[in-house]
Amino acid sequence: MKVIGAGFGRTGTASLAEALERLGFGPCHHMFDVVGEPWRMRDWITAAEGGDVDWDAVFRGYESAIDWPSAAFWAELAAHFPAAKVILTVRDPEKWYDSASNTIFKNALRRRGPVGRAGLAVLRRFSPPFATFLRMTDAAILSRVFDGRLADRAHAVATFTRHVEDVKSRVEADRLLVFDVAEGWEPLCAFLGVPVPDSPFPRGNDTAAFHREDRRRMSRLILSR
Repeated sequence: MKVIGAGFGRTGTASLAEALERLGFGPCHHMFDVVGEPWRMRDWITAAEGGDVDWDAVFRGYESAIDWPSAAFWAELAAHFPAAKVILTVRDPEKWYDSASNTIFKNALRRRGPVGRAGLAVLRRFSPPFATFLRMTDAAILSRVFDGRLADRAHAVATFTRHVEDVKSRVEADRLLVFDVAEGWEPLCAFLGVPVPDSPFPRGNDTAAFHREDRRRMSRLILSR
């Protein structure tokens, strides 16, 4: 493992994952990989519930890890892979919450209503892989990171801000890059010690693209066995 991403989802993690792969730090582990290969979820549930996890096995074949659920375990991963550099993707906290609540956390917020709970109950019974996915996100992200209070905007934003300061205070300066993907290639390449590519920095997974791809990913997950 060469790069560990400590930034929350919706801070440009999809763009950064693509950028790292272009720079030769791939494959890059992302939530997309977990959804695409449901067997991976068991390790994250075990980790979230305090069990022992073989991190070398979890990331076998990968050279970097970005986005959830890795970001929820950034400290454990940084300790386990001491030679890896840490990248903390950041953005305005209020804009982050707006983006996250309209994309990656949209379904979690919908569960609070009776219709959402009823629909999810049906899907849980119909699709064991989907039920495992919900268990993983609840344990590894919603409970572990946000104390189950994702709908509380002030709490979620404060959690985001506190996380940024925590990473900055605990990771050595020469090992850490605090990175806004709007800055492009230069700070990232300087940090990693590689040449700047002669191509635009990736700009992927905007809200429209997220919803389009998320429907496809979730359909495949629900129908998988």
